[in-house]
Amino acid sequence: MLRAMKDDSDAFLWLEEVLGERALDWVRARNDETRTDLATGEAFEALQARILEVLDSDARIPYVTRSGSGLYYNFWQDAEHPRGLWRRTSPAQYAREQPRWETVLDLDALAAAEGEGWTWAGAHKLPPDDTRALISLSRGGSDATLVREFDLESLRFVDGGFALPEGKHNLHWRDHDSLYVGTDFGPGSRTDSGYPRIAKLWRRATPLSRAETVFEGAPSDISVHAYRDHTPGFERDFVTRGVDFFTSELYLLTDDQLTKVDKPGHVRAFMWRQFIIFRGRRDWALPGRALSAGTLAAAELDAWMGGEREVQVLFEPGERASLVSCNPLRNHLVLNVLDNVRNRVHVSTPDDGGEFTRRPLGAVADLGEARVWGIDPWRSDDYFVSVTDFLTPTTLYRGAVLADETEKLKELPAFFDSEGLSVSQHEVASADGTRIPYFQVSATDLPLDGSHPTLLSGYGGFEVPMLPDYRGGVGLAWLCRGGVYVLANIRGGGEFGPAWHRAALKDERPRAYEDFIAIAEDLVARGVTRPPQLGCMGGSNGGLLVGNMLTRRPDLFGAIVCSVPLLDMRRYHTLLAGASWMAEYGDPDDPEQWAFIRGFSPYHNLRDGTDYPPVLFTTSTRDDRVHPAHARKMAALMRERGHRVHYYENMEGGHAGAADNRQQAFMSALAYAFLWRELGGGPGPDRPRA
Repeated sequence: MLRAMKDDSDAFLWLEEVLGERALDWVRARNDETRTDLATGEAFEALQARILEVLDSDARIPYVTRSGSGLYYNFWQDAEHPRGLWRRTSPAQYAREQPRWETVLDLDALAAAEGEGWTWAGAHKLPPDDTRALISLSRGGSDATLVREFDLESLRFVDGGFALPEGKHNLHWRDHDSLYVGTDFGPGSRTDSGYPRIAKLWRRATPLSRAETVFEGAPSDISVHAYRDHTPGFERDFVTRGVDFFTSELYLLTDDQLTKVDKPGHVRAFMWRQFIIFRGRRDWALPGRALSAGTLAAAELDAWMGGEREVQVLFEPGERASLVSCNPLRNHLVLNVLDNVRNRVHVSTPDDGGEFTRRPLGAVADLGEARVWGIDPWRSDDYFVSVTDFLTPTTLYRGAVLADETEKLKELPAFFDSEGLSVSQHEVASADGTRIPYFQVSATDLPLDGSHPTLLSGYGGFEVPMLPDYRGGVGLAWLCRGGVYVLANIRGGGEFGPAWHRAALKDERPRAYEDFIAIAEDLVARGVTRPPQLGCMGGSNGGLLVGNMLTRRPDLFGAIVCSVPLLDMRRYHTLLAGASWMAEYGDPDDPEQWAFIRGFSPYHNLRDGTDYPPVLFTTSTRDDRVHPAHARKMAALMRERGHRVHYYENMEGGHAGAADNRQQAFMSALAYAFLWRELGGGPGPDRPRA
């Protein structure tokens, strides 16, 4: 159960009642005001239509997952199918310009038949042949889902099959007739964060109440998962206990016996064939050697469980190089490395004796910003690679490790005219002297006269790196109108590995805000823009970031868009999933920690007599991850004090803020229309679409 904490000094606690009538009346009134002010007229309608055209385009790349039957599955939304189609095709068909798809499940038809606003929340197929699937459906895009078993041969839901009511679940197939399940088993079965605390084994044709307990975590944990590794020849069962967001325990489950894997809590581990792969968030001392934070290492699982502590280092970070991901293929591991925020891809391969060697994946080494993943990692060394940057439409290739060549499969069209635009990378010293990189997208011959509407975006949390990618909406709504777009790589993110993230944890959180401010000031100092024409935008943890720009440096920004944000850091841990983030931000119930948390709680740092820039808050009623009250209460407080505030709350959408492409297009157009107007953009050159 979540800890309850009442704050009698908070006049807007009533806005925490998500579906309270008084709160919803307030939301509807604010929505009407914002629509009237920002979402009317031909210019807005044209912008919304152009963004929707990109989102609904048939030329988008249909990303797929492969099933054990060899078919490719894809979830697709467009103008005719706003809720979406789950569909499949063969690899041969997928390689064609216009594949022939078979519909597996039509979500629009299902929603209409059942009178529910279903949105897609994913499907877990039954290994190894994928004849069944557990389909998760969400009302309005919330994290809570309803689960039903689906037959992938008859294309029907299974009568009397596995099913769970709406809730936050952890589900994993053990075999055709049993699941590992974490769900709401009754009082005390959820963690303080609202996730499953207990993992059970549930057998077919038995009630959930008879499921057998496998593991119980503590109420203060994040969540508990039990699962099976279905790799042919290496089938094993495990339990993961998430102690906090960055600390976990791993157990091997054999013949109903749990054996804890010996590793520090900060070390993440996964299985690959006969190996256990480790990556520590902090330095890690082993007998005879030390592993620095961010190092990827491998050991034989059986030897490790037997007490041996020999590891092979597969990757070791450098000062400006870090590991983004490690993706398994059948016989290789693909390592995606960031070198000064630019991708490099390597392959690590064990020989017959288990000794690893590493080499660049030559087929993708020079293709730009690349993301690589296995097509069928249990059976094949083939991979997909997606290549993109800010101005280059994304291209999808297929490759094979030993072939060292790739085949182009799909390519986005150019959604905006990028002629005369270029990307540059810059660095600036933050307040403590740390060099902070950022990307700038603008006209190649941009006059440095401080006259350009500039949008600065960032995140800075949870070790998530911000990387260049092709965004048709940014191109159409901002770049083509003469705006400058800037992406910040501030501390708290994952651009330079765990140390870059830890540099902005808890009491060090202000380092992320100082980094963002340093970039903003550098844009002004370089003559790119000036404060009245500089805007910033961020969502979720990025919403907390720009909320702090509002309260810390209102003089530096001309307008702010703050989406699905955290803002009340006094109560964040009592609202929905907030308790799961205390390892990132700290515990407000601890007076010593509240002393520093208060310093980056925007809701508590509005000052009388300060002139704040106009701000647009957006959120979703259905966001059951970051409570909509953060945005509601901040907007209400600013309105009460007479500041310029716009507020819009989508009634669907979950943490994504929108449930379908039309809603997403509206929300995007709303943000860009607000920014362009407030930053004095004027009509702009409005480049034609490509």
